[in-house]
Amino acid sequence: MKKIIIIVLSLSIVLGFLFWKFAPNISLFNKPEPQGPITLTYWGLWEDDNLIRPVLNEYQRQHPDIIINYEKKSSLNYRTRVQAQIREGVGPDVFRIHNSWVPMLQTDLAPAPAELFTPVNYRNIFYPVASDSFIKNNQIYGASMGVDGLALFYNEDMLNAVGGRVPKNWQEFTDSAVKMTVRDESGIKTAGAALGTAGNVDHWPDILGLLLFQQPGVDLNNLATPQVAEILRFYTGFVIDPRKKTWDTNLPKSTEMFAQGRLGFYFAPAWRAYELSVANPALKFKTVPVPQLSGSTVGWASFWGEAVSAKSKKILEAWKFVKFLTSAEAEKLTYQQAVQIRLFGEPYSLVSLNAELLGDPVMGAFVAQGPVYKSWYLSSNTSDLGVNDEMIKNFEDGINAVLAGTDPAVALQTINSGVKQVLDKYTK
Repeated sequence: MKKIIIIVLSLSIVLGFLFWKFAPNISLFNKPEPQGPITLTYWGLWEDDNLIRPVLNEYQRQHPDIIINYEKKSSLNYRTRVQAQIREGVGPDVFRIHNSWVPMLQTDLAPAPAELFTPVNYRNIFYPVASDSFIKNNQIYGASMGVDGLALFYNEDMLNAVGGRVPKNWQEFTDSAVKMTVRDESGIKTAGAALGTAGNVDHWPDILGLLLFQQPGVDLNNLATPQVAEILRFYTGFVIDPRKKTWDTNLPKSTEMFAQGRLGFYFAPAWRAYELSVANPALKFKTVPVPQLSGSTVGWASFWGEAVSAKSKKILEAWKFVKFLTSAEAEKLTYQQAVQIRLFGEPYSLVSLNAELLGDPVMGAFVAQGPVYKSWYLSSNTSDLGVNDEMIKNFEDGINAVLAGTDPAVALQTINSGVKQVLDKYTK
């Protein structure tokens, strides 16, 4: 009996020591150690830290447990770089993508949690083109802080000088463009409109994309049709048709021509407004929605949104941050900050804010087209080395062939074959 007591006492001493030594690390007896703040890495494009910082600070004020590490990235080859880093597990939590990139990036994106966004409330918040771009298989893969696309910029002095009026349709556009064109023996000195080439017309792919959506009967899966041939004739006609010639291949780039006050009509997105104002502060210009064909109203959209990496360890927190970035509070704060720094902000992506910019002489045209925007894989300036760049190359070759004398119907055979290859490669 004495031996048993000694053994029990010995075991008690050993167990007591073990409890004293290790129990503090056992959650059964202790509360878990408090975690530090969550850090989210956010990759942006174009916006310097001083522009985006007020929005980030406001989010961190509301969420003191979140730290946002913002990094501005170069747009050159950005898509391939961010995709490679995500797949290596070292990419950002939140990053910017073009609205046409979801087919290329879908497996690298984390869809929005249903508690934050559902397809139904998403479609009520944003313009239809956002849903068309970012919702796939009833999953939401991105949300945008702004919307952009093509508007018609016009030189007020040039248009007034010929007694022209702001065009609402393509016939009015062509008539006024011809009147504003001034030539001498050396060629065009002042151009009425910049269309017709793939070399010196900035945003020409977007213009073609617009025309494809406006032309009745166009099937984007089969472009070798008379309807698309007519689009090529119309577009290149501003160079090769003497009845409506307003542009030439040897002129400077269209943005440069417009900034110099030598171009009447210029198609461009909203972000060009700041460049023009810096290049020529005395330039008097306004914007209006793009011209239309009778019986339809269609605009062209090309914009960027925020997405969440599928490899993020904080997907819910990252999507909460994206939801804040696309809130009315954040969009208005970003716009106000941009106006102070670069005169113009990004047009609001929210339907609820549409009326706040409608009366603006430059930004108003972009939000006015919000409900009728369409988008496809002919978006310029994405530098994506993918669906847009490859699609654009097919159309560039076709336009150059038509300018060199090839019949548009013949050129379309080659374009159509290339387009199908691109669609099969990236979207099927």
